[in-house]
Amino acid sequence: MLFSLALMLLSALALSGIMQKLRLPGLLGMLITEIALSPYALDLIAPELLDVSADLRQIALIVILMRAGLALDLNALKKVGRPSVLMCFIPATSEIVATILLAPLFLSITYLEAAIMGAVLGAVSPAVIVPKMIKLTESGYGKEKSIPQLIMAGASVDDVYVIVLFTSLMGMSESGSFDFTGIVKIPAAIAVGLATGVLFGLILVWLFRKIKTRDTVKILIILGVAFLLVVIESAISGYIPMSGLLAVMALGGAILKKNEDLAKRMSVKFSKVWVSAEIMLFILVGATINTEYAVKEGFITVALIFSVLTVRFIGVLVCLFKTKLNMKERLFCGVAYLPKATVQAAIGGIPLAVGITAGNTILTVAVLAILITAPLGAVGIDLLYKKTLVKSE
Repeated sequence: MLFSLALMLLSALALSGIMQKLRLPGLLGMLITEIALSPYALDLIAPELLDVSADLRQIALIVILMRAGLALDLNALKKVGRPSVLMCFIPATSEIVATILLAPLFLSITYLEAAIMGAVLGAVSPAVIVPKMIKLTESGYGKEKSIPQLIMAGASVDDVYVIVLFTSLMGMSESGSFDFTGIVKIPAAIAVGLATGVLFGLILVWLFRKIKTRDTVKILIILGVAFLLVVIESAISGYIPMSGLLAVMALGGAILKKNEDLAKRMSVKFSKVWVSAEIMLFILVGATINTEYAVKEGFITVALIFSVLTVRFIGVLVCLFKTKLNMKERLFCGVAYLPKATVQAAIGGIPLAVGITAGNTILTVAVLAILITAPLGAVGIDLLYKKTLVKSE
């Protein structure tokens, strides 16, 4: 197993560096490397690693949401106003609805499976977007109209919204059809998750004030509580609906609200944790893709991805209707809101792992979406920002 782990890490990092030299997202290198090393290609990955891949991807997802909570700037959302709030929901919802309508026609799957696929596809990737938007902010492009802030603020909530929907739909899939009771439970799960996360966050802030300890220890405590929240969701699912993943994000948000200095220090620490979590996430999702199936269904899945992306692009334009942005700036926002990566890698393999019939199809579409949209969005941002955005002095 150690040889497999060494091979995976070193090869993924090497190809990631090559991708970055080409001005493409490094995560593509990780993903492509592990597809090549997977059991469906060179078969150089130890089975023991694949056996724990679902748990490791869950940990990576928890880290994603904790970082989102610790960095979720509600003031930025208020500053940008209505468009930023709409960007949190409308583009993802548009893409999910389009997937529900089109996927059964393209891939002969059920509407419930199509809804799960849409939830997997719907999230935008902060891993691709945020560094690009920070660079634009520092260079002054789009700063006057807060365009980078608009995109970053919307993307931070977009992921959480999609993950909550995905979790709810996965719960419905146990009965094999849409369940009205399950739909009613969604707002309850959101409310309970938010309340639980905020409560635990306030307790941790109080505890850290009373007990002085190193930030590294605080990170371990926060991670332990985050894992506990996800476990609590499973333990009480038969009695009280709760979104454990949303509770994780709310935990980080509560820390930010009550102790901003602590939240900033924890955010820096979690960024370092994310370095290793990101590697394992993309390594493991790449290792689970069935390349034969992907080649067989390649053309039709690519056609589906571009179809729903078109609807997503229209959703972004709807959000920006009656704003001060001109058509060039709206075009830029539409392109910048296309990249997918982290959430798709984190949840794309879950339907297959739990035995959903279309699990292989959902995973294939998720991986192809990453391979298509991550470079498309990254290159598109680099090519368009000087031509579409005004640079502030």
